[in-house]
Amino acid sequence: MTQTYSRLTIDDRGVAWLTLERPDVHNAFDDSLIAELNAHLEGLHDAARHGEVRAVVLGSEGKSFSAGADLNWMKRMVEYDVDDNLADSRKLAKLMHGLDTLPCPTVCRVQGAAFGGAVGLAACCDIVIASEKAKFCLSEVKIGLSPAVISPYVQRALGERQARRYALTAEVMDAPTALALGLAHRVVEPEMLDDAVAEMLDTLLAGSPQAQRATKALLAEVAREPDSKATREHTCRVIAELRVSAEGQEGLASFFEKRRPDWTQLSGSQEQNNSAAEPRS
Repeated sequence: MTQTYSRLTIDDRGVAWLTLERPDVHNAFDDSLIAELNAHLEGLHDAARHGEVRAVVLGSEGKSFSAGADLNWMKRMVEYDVDDNLADSRKLAKLMHGLDTLPCPTVCRVQGAAFGGAVGLAACCDIVIASEKAKFCLSEVKIGLSPAVISPYVQRALGERQARRYALTAEVMDAPTALALGLAHRVVEPEMLDDAVAEMLDTLLAGSPQAQRATKALLAEVAREPDSKATREHTCRVIAELRVSAEGQEGLASFFEKRRPDWTQLSGSQEQNNSAAEPRS
């Protein structure tokens, strides 16, 4: 049987759980794991486009989220020429791009250390929820390398000024620092990490799947050209098309009729909270 280093499961709500399973090496990734993740992401892109997957949670087993590049893989790369290294890097770039452009919302669950390329994985996800024990480090310059492939995503998350500091110094960011800089969105006590992820999924699953896909694509487009005539026209077309779509009509109808839209899949606790917050006539 071929050994695998990751696991993909999809629950009955349409939540996909993509999990790194190399705890013995702190979930470090090599060419085999990258190939697995790329294959998983290709399937998830199709499933998300067709509405079969509503959200993706990226996580890992063990104490560390991921130590970045596997040491044995790095030893092999010492023998690679430029062309071999270029081909190898393109596979990692495909992984980052594939994760970043998933049509549905993505949540990154960070329980411990996230070093090197693992910071890129977090930066490619829409929402990062971290344990107080989490640590982030762009460690590449300490071994004579650069966070090159992950840099577009990390710089977008941190901003250019902070990215310069942490990419050049390889300082370790603790969880509160990652939160303050925008790399993480929420930091919780370790024992509350799974509950925090579950709460975020409840929140995401209350939204329109079609609207979330359209919004994620829209934000990527707006980021490229924030105030061009073409962008303004595109934003107008997106909202116009959503208003006349089946989900848009259902969303508006449910709002005026003071009921849940038919796509919602809330937990009991969130349904109670939403009910308590509804205005009374």
